[in-house]
Amino acid sequence: MKKKQFKAESKKLLDLMIHSIYTNKEIFLRELISNASDAIDKLYYCSLTDRKIKLKKEDFKIKIESDKENRTITVIDNGIGMDEEELEKNLGTIAQSGTELFRLENEKKKDIDVIGQFGVGFYSAFMVAKEIEVVSKKYGADQAHLWKSNGTDGYIIEDTSYDCFGTKITLYLKDDTEDENYSDYLDSYKLETIIKKYSDYITYPITMMKTSSKLKKGSKDEYEDVTEEETLNSMIPIWKKNKKDVKEEDYNSFYTDTYHDYENPARIITSSVEGRCSYKSLMFIPSHAPYDYYTKEYEKGLALYSNGVLIMEKCDKLLPDYFSFVKGLVDSEDISLNISRETLQEDYQIVLIAKSIESKIKKELETMLKEEREKYDEFFKNFGMQLKFGIYNDFGMHKDELKDLIMFYSSTEEKLVTLKEYVSRLKENQDKIFYACGESIAKINTLPQVESIKDKGYEILYLTEYVDEFCLQVLSEYEGKKFVNIASEDVDVDTEEEKKELEEKNKNSAEMFKEMLAQLNQEVKEIRFTNKLKNHPVCLSTKGNVSVEMEKVINAMPTDEKVTSEKVLEINENHPISKKLEELYKKDKEALKTYTKILYAEARLIEGLPVDNQTEITNLICELIAK
Repeated sequence: MKKKQFKAESKKLLDLMIHSIYTNKEIFLRELISNASDAIDKLYYCSLTDRKIKLKKEDFKIKIESDKENRTITVIDNGIGMDEEELEKNLGTIAQSGTELFRLENEKKKDIDVIGQFGVGFYSAFMVAKEIEVVSKKYGADQAHLWKSNGTDGYIIEDTSYDCFGTKITLYLKDDTEDENYSDYLDSYKLETIIKKYSDYITYPITMMKTSSKLKKGSKDEYEDVTEEETLNSMIPIWKKNKKDVKEEDYNSFYTDTYHDYENPARIITSSVEGRCSYKSLMFIPSHAPYDYYTKEYEKGLALYSNGVLIMEKCDKLLPDYFSFVKGLVDSEDISLNISRETLQEDYQIVLIAKSIESKIKKELETMLKEEREKYDEFFKNFGMQLKFGIYNDFGMHKDELKDLIMFYSSTEEKLVTLKEYVSRLKENQDKIFYACGESIAKINTLPQVESIKDKGYEILYLTEYVDEFCLQVLSEYEGKKFVNIASEDVDVDTEEEKKELEEKNKNSAEMFKEMLAQLNQEVKEIRFTNKLKNHPVCLSTKGNVSVEMEKVINAMPTDEKVTSEKVLEINENHPISKKLEELYKKDKEALKTYTKILYAEARLIEGLPVDNQTEITNLICELIAK
């Protein structure tokens, strides 16, 4: 028996690996299974190059055993095994990876697909084990060896007997504490759950003895307990199968089972990329939004696999926020992981994959928009707001990528339309895209400005979501056509003659408007006549970039930021009220004050704004009615 100390710097380094590098204790089983898979890979590779080794891929497997009485978990593989020197080199030296050495020695050869890189995964087992025994016998050798350690006082290596080649790792679990119940890992269901979560796609069978109740042979109602060896993992992931061998219902079943959805996805996106960073991906666009999608609790991200081994359940770096609705996974052997294989290193490979995935999703959405419009309309009702946020966020950095994917309700088509479709129907010499804001389509239809714009044959986009106008302000224009709110002063649909007549009338009424403005405590910047109202007497329009709707949205947010739009009270020059105001200005200025306050209150109510002086306004209305 040889008793030795670890060749790494000190116990401090081992403590760091056990207690700091890994954040999730259950991954110890993933690491041991990955190491077992690597050992089998090495022997299988040797069998392909050495005719003396008479082994086939179906001869290999990884076996898991648990013993509740002795509090042990055992992982057994029939891989290449280790001799005494390799045991000491691979397990006695922390961060010495036999897998990495094997990879480097054979880096120019093909068909090598081993997982381990750093040589520290084995030590994750000390998170749950107070002692570990490793029995290993190298393929073709006569002598087996035992490596044993408690993770603190070095290790021992001695000769032992072992009937077969490969490696057997036995973990003696720590005693339960108030904070940790290590006994949970002895439960076969718990072990099976961990295996399916992290190692379901290891390419060799992972087996466990399981007891189940079965009907006795020749009996109709008598059962007996039968213990059988059962394979726990799927082995071949659906995304690695030949595409022609996978049916749509297979993808749908994978989606509904994996993501616990009751509906099939709206779109299935598969890709296999070869190049500077090779990867396979399988992604889904859900047919409806999750209940928590627009909440802080929702987590975006794709599952990240490395050679079929789950590294991260949700890698948010692989998806931009505006495509956060996408579910799925990426599997790559090229990604650089950190030492614990739990998180990613910041490197160009992830950036490359993310860029490629973003492009793939965008193309799929464009195809859906073009070829399956009804399905896209339904998709947009669920996730369109997220695309609009994508345009608005990051100072419009992604607006060019997303502008052709967003849609708004059209006053003429009476359905959702794209900006491209709107522009394709522009009137001759029309250089603006008109839009109106409101809580609903029905409320927008009641806005005074809408009626006259529609009567002149212009199409209006209806903005009913609070992000809509912010989105269009970031876009600013589309194909050279400026976005204009019909409630702003930028609306210009009059002929030169009409504009000249209106300008003259407003000039002649300037003194009257000055008198009226004095009654509104500077709540409006201007009062003027307008010809853009058909039957309505008044409306509010705005100057500058902040519209009335934006004012409502920003002021409703739970922040200290408050804004006020620069409002203009517009009075329909063709409505009887305009003549009434002119008469009052000449004969009864006190009554003019009353009318001014009431008209402004009406305009605020039409826009959905609060009226602060409600009692005063109702009293004034009653006085007029009583006359």
